[in-house]
Amino acid sequence: MKPRHKILLVEDEKNIAKVVLYNLEREGYQVITARDGEEGLAKARKELPDLVILDLMLPKTDGLEVCRQLKSDPKTARIPIIMLTAKTQEADRVVGLEMGADDYVAKPFSVRELAARVKAVLRRGQSSEAPTLWKGWEIEVDWDRRKVKSKKKLVELTPKEFELLKVLVEASGRVLSREMLLEKVWGYDQASEIQSRTVDLHISQLRQKLGTPGKQILTVTGAGYRFRMPDEE
Repeated sequence: MKPRHKILLVEDEKNIAKVVLYNLEREGYQVITARDGEEGLAKARKELPDLVILDLMLPKTDGLEVCRQLKSDPKTARIPIIMLTAKTQEADRVVGLEMGADDYVAKPFSVRELAARVKAVLRRGQSSEAPTLWKGWEIEVDWDRRKVKSKKKLVELTPKEFELLKVLVEASGRVLSREMLLEKVWGYDQASEIQSRTVDLHISQLRQKLGTPGKQILTVTGAGYRFRMPDEE
């Protein structure tokens, strides 16, 4: 029997939690629930779920702080997070994505939409066929172990920064538009202004963390970004 994905749902609104729990279990997932941020953090660290569905407006510890702590802890940093936000929380949504959250669903939402996002995020988290090791421009990447070194020093990347680097390297020098990066890294079919800004911010942060070798991530005006390969003249 295929093992079930374990999902942690951190939601304080009883009615929403009940509906989401019922429908995700119907889809075959194992669902653990938490009613506030502190309980959500504790259960994430104990259970190490395959995915966290995280409401932003939570008692005790809010969703942004929960996201920050999960992404800064090596034990939980790779766990994908889908944020549940109100439409009025656009600024918080941007901050959450910058912290490394994988997706967001705005309230009110359909359970079918949420289930589709869950499937997409879990599918993106599965291993790819990228080569195990890659070296170039004083950057060393172990794709399987998700370790990155720049000038022989370990670089701590968020999951989204790592996936962004991976997609750019796999493109072998081709230009990738913001729309293509959003689809490949975040799983979005269409780009909005807020999402395009998220790509730009992640590119900027990735360059900064890589240091001098990060300059090989080139901006192609009006087209997108590309990674200049070591064998280019």
